[in-house]
Amino acid sequence: MSSSFAGPNPPKIFGWVEEGLIQPENIAVKIKLDTGALTSSMDAKDLEHYEKDGDKWVRFNVEVKDSKSGKLTNSPFERKIIRSVKVRGAGGAETRPVVTMRMCIGTRMYEEEFSLKDRGKMNYPVLIGRRTLQNLGAVDASRTFTMEPRCIKN
Repeated sequence: MSSSFAGPNPPKIFGWVEEGLIQPENIAVKIKLDTGALTSSMDAKDLEHYEKDGDKWVRFNVEVKDSKSGKLTNSPFERKIIRSVKVRGAGGAETRPVVTMRMCIGTRMYEEEFSLKDRGKMNYPVLIGRRTLQNLGAVDASRTFTMEPRCIKN
């Protein structure tokens, strides 16, 4: 019986929780690979909307426990809002800004869209949705931390 995964370069299989590096600050965070979400999401504190050169921008802080050192890190970011997304949940619907962020997952750097929301003290400050997962690879729900992030800095 032959497998479609046979061959010299089998596809990468990630666990449902992995470690990623938010770039360019190189912040190590636990990320949840969330097949139930379309757009990726990131915990963002102190969201402040403003205009710059006629475009909508947002200032925010990413406050996470560095998964390597265990230290709480708080890094400020400013990003142009590329669109807004309506998110429906148990508490109702809300509109969130979406920005582009760079993240190292496994051995690849991804520049992806993330909706921003203060997610409180969630276990996983970053959720990776299906738009990113389709470029990442397969997810094995029985595994965690299968690949350490190792991207070449650029």
